[in-house]
Amino acid sequence: MTDVPLRRFAFDDELTIVTAAEHRERLLATLGDGTGVRLDLSGISDLDTAGLQVLLLARNEAARLGLPVEFTEASPAVAEVLELTRLEL
Repeated sequence: MTDVPLRRFAFDDELTIVTAAEHRERLLATLGDGTGVRLDLSGISDLDTAGLQVLLLARNEAARLGLPVEFTEASPAVAEVLELTRLEL
């Protein structure tokens, strides 16, 4: 990958079915601008399967576009889901 700047993208609430569509659109718009993202996961208070799909979408879409994506500072809620699902972001 080339040296693409990373834009910080922070979550400050739950990442669940209630908020997933909104976060999905924001993430896709950020990636659509040709900017890599650094996803700060420290503010996620609750994560369900819809939210997990948003995180996986960000990873896969960034890869498809050849853009970097970093996941940082997983909150306890995120860490628990990742452990249960045996996924690494």
